[in-house]
Amino acid sequence: MNGKIDEQTLARERRHLLMFAMARLRDPDLAEDAVQETLVAALRAVDRFEQRSSLRTWLVSILINKMADLRTRQGREIPVEEIVKSASEDDDPWFDESGRWEPEAMPRVWSSPEKAVEQIEFWGVFERCLQVMSPRIAEVFVLREVLGESIEDICKNLGISASNCSVMLFRARASLRGCLQRNWFIGVE
Repeated sequence: MNGKIDEQTLARERRHLLMFAMARLRDPDLAEDAVQETLVAALRAVDRFEQRSSLRTWLVSILINKMADLRTRQGREIPVEEIVKSASEDDDPWFDESGRWEPEAMPRVWSSPEKAVEQIEFWGVFERCLQVMSPRIAEVFVLREVLGESIEDICKNLGISASNCSVMLFRARASLRGCLQRNWFIGVE
């Protein structure tokens, strides 16, 4: 290993990769397989990592290719119609036609979110909340908020506009907030 990347560094990135894969694949076993294949491929190709991008960006690009390979191998391609349907804003229960909060979907005050995040159980609820989102919105959210990708890079890699990305992030945050509020923060002190 040329000193750029070691196994410990890749182990630290594993959690982020797994969250990304779960948001896209919605299958824990398939996500785990994709992440494992990504890490193995990264270790084998470490000498070719030129550091023109961040390590995380490089790993995510490998992961995206591995997920595509796994889907193809297992016949789990998602039909375009399903993607279009899931991305439709018409069935969004959080907002009315004008994009305003529905009264019952308005965020409520949380009791201590800082303490709650420290608890391991929180992450299980968080991952289940990601699965409630459409795959595309969850993907955008994970890329931006978990992996720290720039809006510009997300738009370029996913072929979406900056305004579309912003809307997706807004909806993802609203969905996550509502889901966490219902499933985690109620009664947490």
